[in-house]
Amino acid sequence: MPRDAAIIPLEGYRASGGRMTMLPLGGRAPEFTLPDQDEQSVSLSNLLRRGPLILYFYPADFTPGCTREACLMRDLHGEIEQAGLNLAGVSPQQPATHRRFREKYSLPYTLLSDVDKFVISMYDVRGPLGIGVRRATYLIDQARYIRAAVLANFRLSEHEPFVRRAVALSAGRGPQRERTMT
Repeated sequence: MPRDAAIIPLEGYRASGGRMTMLPLGGRAPEFTLPDQDEQSVSLSNLLRRGPLILYFYPADFTPGCTREACLMRDLHGEIEQAGLNLAGVSPQQPATHRRFREKYSLPYTLLSDVDKFVISMYDVRGPLGIGVRRATYLIDQARYIRAAVLANFRLSEHEPFVRRAVALSAGRGPQRERTMT
């Protein structure tokens, strides 16, 4: 991991035995290509061309919790872009469903379709017993290092402070020394 990278500790869910259940902080984010809401292929590398990425995973379009989360991200989108970050959401719905969801709620960011849950599995955010998708967010820098992550599951309130800290970190207002998980 680059020396100047700061890490926001992973907060949230811990599996039995205390093992973190997401990709490790400081590790490389796996490359992927998925269709977006317009059925265009989008890769992680493409998303990172314009700057670091907030990549969030969510269970389903149009559900109350996921709609609140998507609208929260929409409302923070201006701050996210101003800090030089990009934003994309991933869930297992079809591109057409993403397109309707994006249009209905005026979401200005990319929604990626992972119907087979291949990327969801690669990022270790499958639900318990492999069913569903856990609500998780990663901050990935342009070199594909995971700089921060949060696993919030049902605690939607975890996402706003995480995104605000990621924005501050990327805008140079955040912590400058590396912090580790406790």
